[in-house]
Amino acid sequence: MILPRPVSFAGGGGEVGFDGAVHVSRVGGPAEGYRLSITRDGVRIRASDDAGEFYARQTLRQLSGPAAFRAVPPDRVVLPVCEVEDHPRFGWRGVMLDVARHFLPKPDLLRYVDLLAAHKLNVLHLHLTDDQGWRFESLRFPRLHEVGGWRADSRFGDRRSGGMAGRPHGGYYTQDDLREVVAYAARRHIAVVPEIDVPGHSQAAVAAYPHLGAHGGGVWTDWGVNPNVLRPDESTVDFYRQVFDEVLDVFPGEVIGLGGDEAEGGAAEGGDGWFVRRIAQHLHQRGRRPFGWDEVLDAGPLPTRTVIASWRGEDPGLTASERGHDVVMCPEEHLYLDYRQSDDPREPVPVGTVTTLEDVYRYEPPDWVLGAQANVWTEHLDSPRRLDYAAFPRLSAFAEVVWSPAGRDVAEFRTRLAEHHLPRLDALGVEYRPLDGPRPWQELPGVPGFPR
Repeated sequence: MILPRPVSFAGGGGEVGFDGAVHVSRVGGPAEGYRLSITRDGVRIRASDDAGEFYARQTLRQLSGPAAFRAVPPDRVVLPVCEVEDHPRFGWRGVMLDVARHFLPKPDLLRYVDLLAAHKLNVLHLHLTDDQGWRFESLRFPRLHEVGGWRADSRFGDRRSGGMAGRPHGGYYTQDDLREVVAYAARRHIAVVPEIDVPGHSQAAVAAYPHLGAHGGGVWTDWGVNPNVLRPDESTVDFYRQVFDEVLDVFPGEVIGLGGDEAEGGAAEGGDGWFVRRIAQHLHQRGRRPFGWDEVLDAGPLPTRTVIASWRGEDPGLTASERGHDVVMCPEEHLYLDYRQSDDPREPVPVGTVTTLEDVYRYEPPDWVLGAQANVWTEHLDSPRRLDYAAFPRLSAFAEVVWSPAGRDVAEFRTRLAEHHLPRLDALGVEYRPLDGPRPWQELPGVPGFPR
């Protein structure tokens, strides 16, 4: 929600100076909801809970002007005399960051927590492991991060080009790093959902411990789907039970990701369906909720409390709901923010289908879902600057999709975005894509993509 675009915005007329003093009280109402009153007598927040108070303060910050988003905000600002009453549409308002393909250093990850908080988003899904890198420190199996955390090279642009970047890449988060991220996010009412991907997308783990895989090999330097999956036997499941127990010790949240996507073998007994079921049962027995990509629906019976991320359109989500699972919508055609933003040939590493700002804003998740999340895969996003370009301002549009009521107006949104919110992103130092196309230094001429 970027203006705010509230349920009720009653202007009282005029403006009032504000030096930071706020009177706060608790009232009944929807979860995460609040009423913000700005009068000549002062600023008052009536919130249903701590999260509601936090979001009211974010709205107050929005109303204070772009300078309020700088590291050192003004001591005194002028606010409009008004009353805002608001609450979110969905309880899961998430972003998936792929830190496995390209590692995002901890300071930049903490910065993204702040950016999510500024947009009233409340879930950070961290894709911590994949074929190209293992980013979680394991004290029981240290080769996972010592070996699996580094690759010798990376594909240069789209994999079909055959080019390579010619430089190593790597990094991992210590358990203390991740505890810090979790605590930092919790203070901003953001839940961190870790994902350890099994049984596919596991080549980094196989490189560290070859007995885990059906075939050997090093940490993968290519993009795409690696056919090498984890060995479907009890010893491999036991290995991953121990890994997940370490994850549970670091991440206290209820929801824990197990991946389950793009693995060969379907749901056959002894294949990845069996593996996914065993890990899901283990998480369930530990009192957590498994969270998997929609392919896990092919794995056979899962604990009812498993959360399904429906990325291959909305139909898998419908199937999941019919089976009694909660659903998070993240359909590829609407909410993959690594996809190209226009047909403009200047778009850097143009991959996937065109997903414009307007396409994201027009998406309407069904009301029966737990919520939705935008997914930011990083095969072609190798720096924080590239990440900013891909994510913003489309992530700002998504924030309104999951917060505000249905029936939004695209033209009105673009006006508010240009006049009010892009200056805030400027103040925050976000290197977003301008509405009329990339700046010259945001282009990557000669780096091949694969438009669809």
